This record gives sequence, structure tokens and C-alpha cells, in this order.
Amino acid sequence: MDAPPLLQLEDVSKVYRMGDVELHALRGVRLAIGRGEFTAIMGASGSGKSTLMNLLGCLDRPTSGRYLLDGEEVSRLSGDQLAALRNRTLGFVFQNFNLLSRTSALENVELPLLYAGTPAAARRARAREALARVGLDDRRDHHPNQMSGGQQQRVAIARALVNRPRVLLADEPTGNLDSRTSVGVMALFQELGASGITVVLVTHEPDIAEYAARVVVMRDGRIRADERRAPRRAEASPPDDGEVGP
Repeated sequence: MDAPPLLQLEDVSKVYRMGDVELHALRGVRLAIGRGEFTAIMGASGSGKSTLMNLLGCLDRPTSGRYLLDGEEVSRLSGDQLAALRNRTLGFVFQNFNLLSRTSALENVELPLLYAGTPAAARRARAREALARVGLDDRRDHHPNQMSGGQQQRVAIARALVNRPRVLLADEPTGNLDSRTSVGVMALFQELGASGITVVLVTHEPDIAEYAARVVVMRDGRIRADERRAPRRAEASPPDDGEVGP
């Protein structure tokens, strides 16, 4: 018997109201994403892909329809319950790395655990584990201005992984990286998918989407294409990503 999908949208619509004007960002979207699946979501500006990512990340609620995350209907949860669900299930990676500039890589990765009240020793051990997973344990004491763009994005990915999420949501994570470094990040996402983490990537770059096993194309708030195919294999780059830091 097939396992139920980890992420499931059932006839989801999202309408934003500005005065008397209604903006239909999503229109009856149906989407199911399984455990360990690496999915890229593409679309032009205004296609609905960012709204879809916000809903999947429990940062917004659908106007109608249902969103089930691991079988739990998200729309019924309170704000505190949503925050707890995000902390234990979801990790987020963004185009801008959002690292604290005067804080070491290790301390940046520790932050989600600090907010969760994890004891210091356990916090440090798990942060080192996450940095080792992205190949940067030897740079744990470096500050962001001592690291290349690729290294900073790896620190951001480690921070997203430190709570051991089941789903990693990445919004244009290669937007500030050169092509070689971007491939290194895609190799890391492929490794995470192979380990059982569900990866959902928003990108406007077709060459980046080629590394995903599934590509969903959005237009005018609807899914216009949904294709599974053999992904392009990404070659992992060295830990310094071939870049020269500032």
C-alpha cells in the first residue's frame, strides 16, 4: 500500500482583498508531494508560486480548500499550533541568507534551537552536526563576512536542518550564487532528498529546476504542468565552493 502524501493541497484557493478589489492568487490547486520527493515549482512573477510556497510553509492559510501536512489539516490549527508545527516539521532557506553578521556560523545555526529552549550543550552538538552535514564544520567559528556566498548559503541550509525537519522549503536559494556554486547547492539538496527529506524548491531558472525529480509549473494561480522525470545529477563542489570570500 502506498504511503499517503506528506504535503497535500485539495482544491486550494487564495484570494487577497484590497478594498473592493479581489486578487485570486491561487485557483483550485490540487497537489500531493510524497516523502523524500524533490520538487521544483516554477512560474513567472504573479503566477502564484510564492503564494503556494507560503501556504506549504504554514505562513498563510487558504481562503478555501484544504491543506494537509502529514495528514493534519493545517487550516484548523491556531497560531501557536502552526508555529509549533513549523518548528518540528519545516525548514526554510531563502535567496538572501539572512545570517546575523556579527555571529559565528555555529551560533547562526544554533538560533532555532535557542528559540526552542534547547539546553546549550545539546544545542551546540546539533548545530555542529548540521554544519558537518553541509561540509562546513571546519568553518563553524567563521563569521558571514569571512565566508563566500556559497558557504553562507550552506550555513543557512544547516540552520534550516538543525531542527531535523521532514520538509525543506527553499525560495530561490541560488538567486545570489554563481552557476558553479548553484550546482553545489543542488547536489546538497539531492543528497537531502535521498536521505528522506522532502525538498520543495521555488525557482525561475529552468537549468536549476532540471536537478529536481519533479517540476510543477504555475500560471495565473493554477498548475499548468506537473512532470516527473529523471533529474540531472549535480556534482558536489568543494566546501569553499570555488569562491573567494570578501
